[in-house]
Amino acid sequence: MENFIVSARKYRPDTFESVVGQRSITTTLRNAIKTNKLAHAYLFCGPRGVGKTTCARIFAKTINCQNRNDATEACGVCESCKAFDGSRSYNIHELDAASNNSVEDIRNLIDQVRIPPQIGKYSVYIIDEVHMLSLAAFNAFLKTLEEPPPHARFILATTEKHKILPTILSRCQIFDFNRIKIQDITEHLQTIAEREGFTAEPEALNIVAQKADGGLRDALSFFDQIASFSGKNITYEKVIENLNVLDYEYYFKLTDNFLEGNYTEALLAYNEILSKGFDSINFVNGLSAHFRDLLVSKEPKTLELLELGNSIKQKYIEQSKKASVAFLYQALGITSQCDVQYKLAKNKRLLVELMLLKLNNILQFLQKQNAENVQAMQPAQVVVANKEQEVAEKPAEKVKIKPKSTSFSIKNAMNGIPKKVEKKIETPQIKEQTNSTVTNKPLVASEVKNKWQEFALNLKKTEPRLYSSLKNFIPTIKDNNVLHLSIINESQKANVEKQKSAILNFLRRELHNSSIDLVVEVTEQVKTNTRPYSNTDKYKYLQEKNPILSKLQKEFNLDF
Repeated sequence: MENFIVSARKYRPDTFESVVGQRSITTTLRNAIKTNKLAHAYLFCGPRGVGKTTCARIFAKTINCQNRNDATEACGVCESCKAFDGSRSYNIHELDAASNNSVEDIRNLIDQVRIPPQIGKYSVYIIDEVHMLSLAAFNAFLKTLEEPPPHARFILATTEKHKILPTILSRCQIFDFNRIKIQDITEHLQTIAEREGFTAEPEALNIVAQKADGGLRDALSFFDQIASFSGKNITYEKVIENLNVLDYEYYFKLTDNFLEGNYTEALLAYNEILSKGFDSINFVNGLSAHFRDLLVSKEPKTLELLELGNSIKQKYIEQSKKASVAFLYQALGITSQCDVQYKLAKNKRLLVELMLLKLNNILQFLQKQNAENVQAMQPAQVVVANKEQEVAEKPAEKVKIKPKSTSFSIKNAMNGIPKKVEKKIETPQIKEQTNSTVTNKPLVASEVKNKWQEFALNLKKTEPRLYSSLKNFIPTIKDNNVLHLSIINESQKANVEKQKSAILNFLRRELHNSSIDLVVEVTEQVKTNTRPYSNTDKYKYLQEKNPILSKLQKEFNLDF
């Protein structure tokens, strides 16, 4: 019976071309080898399972290959490549810094570095988890890392670059490995499934790739687990059952409940999710991610951000048409708030159920908000209609006709029109005169004060300085339609002058007088003596009131 080899080892890349998801790094390394511009030290950093150690081994194998091809890949048939593939090469040395992190381990490595390679040109030292080295070990390693022998090359690998000393970082070429995209992992798993003779649904492999969170090694471990559970046929149902992943259908069903206002079904669905052993916080995060996916599904430009299978992606597109952007904004805010409060909540189930009830009431809230906005617009329309009605119903006798002017006007021109024509334009003439009467209403001090303070109150949030100036100083009526405003300094005057046109438009409209004008003046304040009274001042004041005090002072020889 053959020994089983896990997929992470069996399908481990052995060439730069077969490395998944790190195209920029592999291209840089191949060009460095091709042009013979090799650095003496490299630092590979990034998350787990993205190919750091794999790329280090491929690099070590390629630079010692005796017959590299045109694509700068190892031939695999020379003595150096065969020794590497058989794990008997003396040119490549791997050190696990997690268990060999003392000064003595580094000193042994330094002694070993001095020995030149027996086959090939370079001795490559791969130090994995290098951030685990002690401070003393780092310091002992500095000099050798900066000036190694010509045949020595160092490759340091770590998942926590921030723990490495800056003196070490400055001596290395740094390569940051990225998380592998879900699409790349899915395609790689599909290739392995075909090699192993499995049939796998794309949605099933996509779930495995999402569960791996950008790590190919984790994805291959999950793949082996699923293969053992489901046999030769890997389906979406078997994957979510084995990996304990919540089915997308729950999220689609819950969103439909929210859009229909059916909170009872939403609470029952949440109870069913808990009965299956799913954690509440994972459910909240999954629901938040679902709303995010619905949001990006509404626009073709952002649809590429949806890293899902084609069939599930189509479901998102269909449901995104039912949910408005305003609904999704509110939903994302509610789920994010629940996520923040979850750790502090004592009754976590009640917190999540409250979140579901809030999501269920989003549409009612939006409808109420729209109704209030419409209602807020109606009073303004009613006021305009009332004013028009007052103008139309005002008796013609109260119309005050202005004296004839020597300048040209429509009114003067109309005096020369025959009487028959005058009858036809009688109504517009009366309307014009009525409007004239309304816009030249006499000013009343109390009305001016009220409208002035009303205008100032509207500026309280946007223009606080101008608000204080207008609130504290009320204009007085002079020359019938001219308002005089006295303020205390030039700065306040400049603020008022900037808003003068807005003030006049408001007052003319509200006070029904189109002839209102505003004059702003700076009035100097009389300076008063604000120093405290001395005893002498007090005595002089009292002496003026009661002259007898001076007599008493002299008679009794008093002091003050």
